[in-house]
Amino acid sequence: MRLTIRSLMKIVIVASCLLASQAGLADVVKIELDSVIHPIAVERVDRAIQEAQRTHADALLIEIRTPGGLMSSMEQIIHKVLDSPVPVIIYVTPSGAGASSAGFFILESADVAVMAPGTNTGAAHPVRGDGQAMDPVMKEKIENYAASLMRSYVSKRGRNVEVAESAVRQSKSFTADEALSQHVVDYIAKDEADLFRQIDGKTIIRFDGSKTVLHVANKPVRENDMTLRQRILSILMDPNIAFLLFAIGALCIYFEFNHPGAVIPGVVGFIAILLAIYALNMLPFRSIALVLIISAFVFFGLEAKFQTHGALTTGGIVMMVLGALLLVDGPIPQMRVHLSTALAVSIAFGLITVFLMTIALRARHNKVVTGEQGLIGEQGVVRSPMTPAGKVFVRGTLWDAVATTELEVGQAVVVRGVKNLVLQVEPAPAAQPVTMGTAKI
Repeated sequence: MRLTIRSLMKIVIVASCLLASQAGLADVVKIELDSVIHPIAVERVDRAIQEAQRTHADALLIEIRTPGGLMSSMEQIIHKVLDSPVPVIIYVTPSGAGASSAGFFILESADVAVMAPGTNTGAAHPVRGDGQAMDPVMKEKIENYAASLMRSYVSKRGRNVEVAESAVRQSKSFTADEALSQHVVDYIAKDEADLFRQIDGKTIIRFDGSKTVLHVANKPVRENDMTLRQRILSILMDPNIAFLLFAIGALCIYFEFNHPGAVIPGVVGFIAILLAIYALNMLPFRSIALVLIISAFVFFGLEAKFQTHGALTTGGIVMMVLGALLLVDGPIPQMRVHLSTALAVSIAFGLITVFLMTIALRARHNKVVTGEQGLIGEQGVVRSPMTPAGKVFVRGTLWDAVATTELEVGQAVVVRGVKNLVLQVEPAPAAQPVTMGTAKI
């Protein structure tokens, strides 16, 4: 019994030492946001915060470089950063990068906001998705909302509210030095080591009012990489990729309808369209744009059928370009289909679709050359006396045949019908002589 108690005590002591050493080895979790702000960015921040909390990390480091993005996704990231149980450090890096528009809002939500030398931030004025001027009343409402959102947490972070608000109302931008001097960010650091050295041992006040001392110097940095799903969706959520996938899918399905039984084009097209719709569902897309793109393919098909000398093709290309440009209602150019992509894809797909449709229509009007119907019009030779039934040799095969008159062996015949594998033939017309001047050939 004594041995058992002593063994249990040793186990408890060893476990305590292991826990203590594990706590002492707490690290810093790191992610990089290096694209537009959209739902995948929200997923990444949320997953990184959960990982940092689960592993009792000392801090979460978010390296950011972004031109902006969706306001809805930006707000979700801000809420997650403000509610994070682990201190969040947001670092605009490397030199030459920037955190504009939605990136500025996210930067200001951090427990510690840092910029690398040569970076910039700001220009956070809200804009319409298509880049056009907003209605004055709507513009004022959205601007006031964005400014109030900025004030709601910048003041509690102890930063300069007026300067931060000017980035929203006046679209002001700041270099790293300007941001630091106007107390919009807390530090300028040339790299991670410099950043951790500067903030190590500093006491920060969290958003909930609690105080935390940062211990990050010389701590290992563990990157929280994107999952395979996030990598794929991040690519698919590029509006240019989503548009291209939808166009390829529509073309493949169109090809399948014109060549039933091909199977592979139909499967590829169905998958491509599903992926495109899934990606577009996570973006602010316009359904009318999809109608325009589908209508463009209808126009391409009608061109091949009615031969309007390019009028319907031109109309289809114009509709497809408009559909592409209106497809995603993104607030920044990086979240809209580029004009060059829209033109290149629309013209290429228009010509390809008309070409395929023309081939299909011509094939339908051509003479059938297979099966029983393919024998009609073929010439053959009588191999047994036809009185009126007999045998004829057509296409290398001996057939039962019936003629309207008696025919002799060796006489040329033409197939005029097929019934129950019996050919209906008649004498072939005599060949007309070809004349050349007074001579005959």
